[in-house]
Amino acid sequence: MATPQAALTEEVRAHTAQDGARPRRRIDLFFVLGLAVALGAIMAGVAAAGISVTYFFQPAGALIVIGGTLGVMLVTTPKASLVHSFGRVMDLVSSEDVDREALIEEIIFYARVARRGSLLALEPLIPQAAHPFFGQALQLALDMGSRADLQTVLENELRMRERQGETDAKTLEVAGGFAPTIGIIGTVVGLIEVLRHFANLQSVGFGIGTAFVSTIYGLALANLLLLPAAHRIRARVAENFEIQELIIEGVLSVSDGVHPALIRLRLNAYLRPQDAQVPNASPQAAHES
Repeated sequence: MATPQAALTEEVRAHTAQDGARPRRRIDLFFVLGLAVALGAIMAGVAAAGISVTYFFQPAGALIVIGGTLGVMLVTTPKASLVHSFGRVMDLVSSEDVDREALIEEIIFYARVARRGSLLALEPLIPQAAHPFFGQALQLALDMGSRADLQTVLENELRMRERQGETDAKTLEVAGGFAPTIGIIGTVVGLIEVLRHFANLQSVGFGIGTAFVSTIYGLALANLLLLPAAHRIRARVAENFEIQELIIEGVLSVSDGVHPALIRLRLNAYLRPQDAQVPNASPQAAHES
């Protein structure tokens, strides 16, 4: 016969697997689609103007713009921050989908467990927490005796994560500000080369057009990749901030022994309109009361 603790653990596992609160990573279709649409629109416009796309393949201009922008990033950003920023850019291709309603249900479930026993009854169940930050916050709630200290630690963690995201976005934003200027440097280099052969008017006309490709490279790198990625990082940070704030509010409420029904009312403020449709809310409210 299973012990009450083992039965409770199995109940938590079943609830976690059932409610779908565990974050799921999936391809961010809007990010990938946005890049594809922007590049496709530019290439279609170039083709509509009667210019061959191969005309814009200029290795010298690409080397100046990409190499110069990377050099500026090395100068302006410390090594650790730069590596973290590159990792953040790679993560933009996929997004972490968190079901807020399922997360609230999980917090309510843990609150009921704590009310049936005590806060210490949650200790063996923490590894089953679906969201990593939720498990971390619960462990801190058990380790720290003071509610004020717990709130301070969690809020400091939240602020540090937000600051790190802003730093990563700022790295790309600074690079996006320099890229067009470096493109102009490439254009000037190309024009200098054109003036060296000024006697041949046919080559001059072709060379001027080629020289301005570097400016296009700089503008495209800044406005199609670096600056949009910086804005997307900030949007991700803002979304994660709301999720983590929800978790902090829930953990503090569980730690205070607040009634699950009141916890639900507090956490429902973090739901978006499309998430607020809960067909089984009435039976659960009746169970909690």
